Amino acid sequence: MNPDQGNLSSDIRHAIEAAARLIRSADNGVVLTGAGISTPSGIPDFRSPGSGLWSRYNPMEVASLSAFRYQPEKFLAWFHPLAQKILLALPNPAHHALAILEKAGYLHTIITQNIDGLHQRAGSKQVLEVHGTLESLTCIGCYQTFPAENFISSYIHNSEPPRCSDCGQILKPDVILFEEQLPKQTWLKAQKACNECSIILVAGSSLEVTPVATLPLKALENHAKLIIINQSSTYLDPRAEVLIHADVADVLPLISELVVDD
Repeated sequence: MNPDQGNLSSDIRHAIEAAARLIRSADNGVVLTGAGISTPSGIPDFRSPGSGLWSRYNPMEVASLSAFRYQPEKFLAWFHPLAQKILLALPNPAHHALAILEKAGYLHTIITQNIDGLHQRAGSKQVLEVHGTLESLTCIGCYQTFPAENFISSYIHNSEPPRCSDCGQILKPDVILFEEQLPKQTWLKAQKACNECSIILVAGSSLEVTPVATLPLKALENHAKLIIINQSSTYLDPRAEVLIHADVADVLPLISELVVDD
């Protein structure tokens, strides 16, 4: 037993070992990650009772496409503290563990609901951001797209709304808001990855947000094995080959070490 597992229950230790065996034997692994993989990096989640952002705000009032269209300055003011946390955050051990598994060839695709870019900063290469990204901005006037790095400093440090250098209209971060469609090509790639995988690992997602929550179901329909690591229950817990209710930042590094060292 790895000494780092000493503070875990015997059930969780056995589940970690079972997950490592499944990943090691798979020829096409896919991961779906949610907010729970980034909360250890200091980024608040949206749905946890009491602490999630949606327990304090009505998402349709602050984070819908309609809200942005009619009051973009209000959205950017609400989004500002979250954007600060995201852009100052660092990858945690869970992100690094997945990057190690990808580099070693055990994972082929990381599908993430997160917009923080922490998977890429940890070294992962094959990342599908199904809920968009903070890395770019699109003008609501002329629809040009710009790298966020050209505008983000003034927004983060001075709360200045980013504006198009050509037409002067406000730039919208390329994150998916309520009422907005998912990026088509990214979504098609995510579906294809789940249709073709032999194992799917759900890490830090409560599987409550559709249509992304249906992706593991597609994998199961094509006879993939399912591993779930999440603090709370999900609707697919009964169908998981391995189920671990624990912090992904504690569990994933141990799984990665068992897989790669063996």
